[in-house]
Amino acid sequence: MHHPPFISRHVMEQKRAVIIGAGPAGLTAAWELLKRTGIRPIVLEKSEYMGGISRTVQYKGNRIDIGGHRFFSKSDRVMQWWMDMLPLQKLPDGTSTIAYHRMQREVAVGAAAPDPDKADKVMLVRARKSRIYYLRRFFEYPIRLSADTVLKLGIVRTAKIGASYLRSALFPYKEEKTLEQFIINRFGRELYRTFFQSYTEKVWGVPCSQISAEWGAQRIKGLSAWKTVQHALRRTLGGSGQSDLSQKGTQTSLIEQFMYPKFGPGQMWEETARQICEMGGVIHTGRRVDRVFVDGARVVAVQAANADGAVETFEGDYFFSTAPIKELMRAFEPEPPDNVLDVSDGLVYRDFITVGLLVDGLKVVPSVRGQKLISDNWIYIQEPDVRVGRLQVFNNWSPWLVGDPDKVWLGLEYFCNEGDELWRLSDEEMIRLGREELARISIIEEAAVVDATVLRMEKTYPAYFGSYIRFSEVREFVDGFENLFLIGRNGMHKYNNQDHSMLTAMIAVDNIAAGITDKSNLWEVNTEMEYHEDK
Repeated sequence: MHHPPFISRHVMEQKRAVIIGAGPAGLTAAWELLKRTGIRPIVLEKSEYMGGISRTVQYKGNRIDIGGHRFFSKSDRVMQWWMDMLPLQKLPDGTSTIAYHRMQREVAVGAAAPDPDKADKVMLVRARKSRIYYLRRFFEYPIRLSADTVLKLGIVRTAKIGASYLRSALFPYKEEKTLEQFIINRFGRELYRTFFQSYTEKVWGVPCSQISAEWGAQRIKGLSAWKTVQHALRRTLGGSGQSDLSQKGTQTSLIEQFMYPKFGPGQMWEETARQICEMGGVIHTGRRVDRVFVDGARVVAVQAANADGAVETFEGDYFFSTAPIKELMRAFEPEPPDNVLDVSDGLVYRDFITVGLLVDGLKVVPSVRGQKLISDNWIYIQEPDVRVGRLQVFNNWSPWLVGDPDKVWLGLEYFCNEGDELWRLSDEEMIRLGREELARISIIEEAAVVDATVLRMEKTYPAYFGSYIRFSEVREFVDGFENLFLIGRNGMHKYNNQDHSMLTAMIAVDNIAAGITDKSNLWEVNTEMEYHEDK
């Protein structure tokens, strides 16, 4: 049934939407439906938590942000949505401007902007700092053309990097099929080997030559050695042009300020869930969807089981899924065609372990005198002799993530495949591994560790290898169901950021409200696009 455009709220009054998953995409869809239509959402979440991988985990008064979530977007719509949900903090100088590269933008903070020391429902403004740890030294990320970089790399290695970049600039791969080719075309082979290869292969567990170039287009599109040089020159000479907290003119990897909820990303989604329930939406936790019933070109109901195995059927007029496609396709009844199952079964996911280490202090010292702690949000570990891929310093995301301000609260990130040797290690073995590895690369003393915990997250990263090359067969099948909307990172098998996941939900609701049945605008939400907003 195709709805005419601009359906009245009254006509929609009795309709309901079933949403699989209470991550950023699922909760955004529910909130948008309640705000903008008469459709009542029912959210089914398999865990007991809100936010998916954007949740905040509490451990003995300390909070863990799984994977690190900087709140910034090139989409004004998303930026405003976040600030409406959690108001931006009162800025230190009492003005409503946020400085960036000697420029500033007025931000609608308002006279009643909350003070984080007094109010909990608040969004902080945080400085962004990431560095690469390589050769037991820190390098700026993205790599900057500076005397410090040359000094640390040495003249010979730097000359090789320069010559290699020129070779790639003059003789690039004409067709970029692999991630390796994608990065070499933009940075040269030597810089790729020095600063990209080890970390990227830790993340994915396969050589970059086996990963589709589409991953690069999704995550580092538009960034290149030349852009990095230009950025360095602008910093040195004092740049000009529009810039602000949403930083539309800045490559994502170069952004230097971001917003962040006082108690971590989960606070955003707990507040969203609270508002959804307040507006009349329903959220069921501990419900795993195991069957999706279809009739012709429509989904008619889903079946969900709780922890005790009791099942319940939820009928609806619209269905949103943020579940991994591999699981969704296996739940379909009747089942999809063999070719679709062949592709969905072959989709690969990368899983994730965080080791939280509470330490008395770090061996590495800050670059600014008078500071007690380095100022990085996270550090990319490019050292090939350890398995840890990235290190978060939670103190620098928000001071309220750390129970004792005299301690340093670290998150060591390990990438693995569910069921592999790393995944099967006990918590004690993972903690021992993390402690030993950070000591080996001279970031901590083993004796400085006072407490630790381990978190495992499955299907964190949808991979661009396996059967992904045939993904269009799955998309064609699911797009044939007029009332089914696949949204979010796992829902679409796209390595989206949080804001892109939210936009897929917003656009799906836009489509429903306007009676648009074509799904192509959902699939077009991409990492560096301007998100098809009317300017």
